Amino acid sequence: MDLMEEKRYALFLAAKDSDYVLKVYGGYFNVFVAAFGEEGERWDLFRVVEGDFPDFNDLHKYDGFVISGSPYDAYGNDNWILKLCFMLQTLDAMQKKVLGICFGHQVLCRALGGKVGKAYTGWDIGLRRVRIVNDLAPCSFLEDLGEIPGSLSIMECHRDEVWKVPIGAEVIGFSDKTGVEMFTIGDHILGIQGHPEYTKDILYNLIDRLLNNNSIEREFAENAKFGLEIAEPDRKCWEKICRNFLKGTL
Repeated sequence: MDLMEEKRYALFLAAKDSDYVLKVYGGYFNVFVAAFGEEGERWDLFRVVEGDFPDFNDLHKYDGFVISGSPYDAYGNDNWILKLCFMLQTLDAMQKKVLGICFGHQVLCRALGGKVGKAYTGWDIGLRRVRIVNDLAPCSFLEDLGEIPGSLSIMECHRDEVWKVPIGAEVIGFSDKTGVEMFTIGDHILGIQGHPEYTKDILYNLIDRLLNNNSIEREFAENAKFGLEIAEPDRKCWEKICRNFLKGTL
């Protein structure tokens, strides 16, 4: 008899499904589960952007949580963002595994005492090479890769950034564009500014939408697309990092 308990995870979706992702993937939830999930696990979806949150009394039932990207500002004071910040503070106090992606990375930082705001250098869209800090304290989710790489390429799409990490946090990744690409707190908090879950077609579509609503200039959009055409992100490596983090034991 298999007495192994089913692992249970929750996705806090902070964005509405785009028409493209809904048509091609059935929604962002499926994109995240395909990237980070494994057979035999249970994943629950909470559309926090619409005010859908788990009950605080149920948080102990989960092994880990993932916060998605969002078109909203992590430093905003929308009711759902403030509630999310309070829930993240609770999860931190419970020492629950929490992985923040893009907006999730930023809102984790804000909730736990750091500072976020508009990126000083503007939009970052396309492929970005993230340098891993040399003299890292032991990180089991990186050590499981074997030799820790000096840098990894990831897809990015953000105009905000972390200005200052919370007290006790460690910056473990940076780039020539963004000073805080990755940070950790203990073994239970991990923030990643880029999008390890993205496929190229998702980012292509997002670039087109940003261009069509005049958020970015055409030349900028074309340069971002060209960068995606000539190079590949280290997607499998990023997925492994995220899985190792979520599934690792405290």
